[in-house]
Amino acid sequence: MAFHGRTDMQAQDVMTRRVESLAPEATLLRALTLMLDLRVSGLPVIDDSGRLVGILTEGDLLRRAENDTERAPTRWKDFLFGPGRQAAEYVHSHSRQVADLMTREVVTVTQATPLADVVGLMEARHIKRVVVCDGDQVVGLISRADLLRALRARLEQAASPAPLPDIEIYDRIMAEFAQQLWAPADSVKVDVDAGIVVLDGVIMDERDRAAMLVVARNIPGVKAVRDHLTWVEPTTGATLEPDM
Repeated sequence: MAFHGRTDMQAQDVMTRRVESLAPEATLLRALTLMLDLRVSGLPVIDDSGRLVGILTEGDLLRRAENDTERAPTRWKDFLFGPGRQAAEYVHSHSRQVADLMTREVVTVTQATPLADVVGLMEARHIKRVVVCDGDQVVGLISRADLLRALRARLEQAASPAPLPDIEIYDRIMAEFAQQLWAPADSVKVDVDAGIVVLDGVIMDERDRAAMLVVARNIPGVKAVRDHLTWVEPTTGATLEPDM
């Protein structure tokens, strides 16, 4: 997996490029067989012209007559929505053609979409995958598994970095603190000696302690972190020092 030397990762850096798909006229049995064989939870649906027309996911197949999981008809639904709503639900739970089962509104991104925006879409829409398109042509797919593979690749790249001298360790820690709104840099002193980082001072939120320890531990060359931070509870003035 290549990242093209950038730190601002894009959809093209992590997407799966060989995308299996379904035709709208494909049968449900064909769709299930393909999804299970490929071990994927969703597949794009592409028509004869190569245009994306929908996506079929596990969620589309939860309510099925074959499993006795279809929604039971109720009088209040007839009253509120009319019989048409129940007719549509019947099609979705009984049809065995992909065109009747797929989700037609598909979340798509371009190859240049920042990966942070892709993840934002997945969180906001509560979906497990997005389709990557070039115009109306599907060129890739990003699933949660693709994000995990990208994360593993980044961690492998950083697995054995060259240790930094003390002054660079100090500079890295202070630079990270300067970028974080939560970091109480003015009330915390950082010392580095032979790769040993000492954090001393006052924090106003106990959660800052864990975050500052993570910053220090992630710097190459840090052998240990000594926590001498004291938490002062803002409303009562109570203090809590770390267990030594």
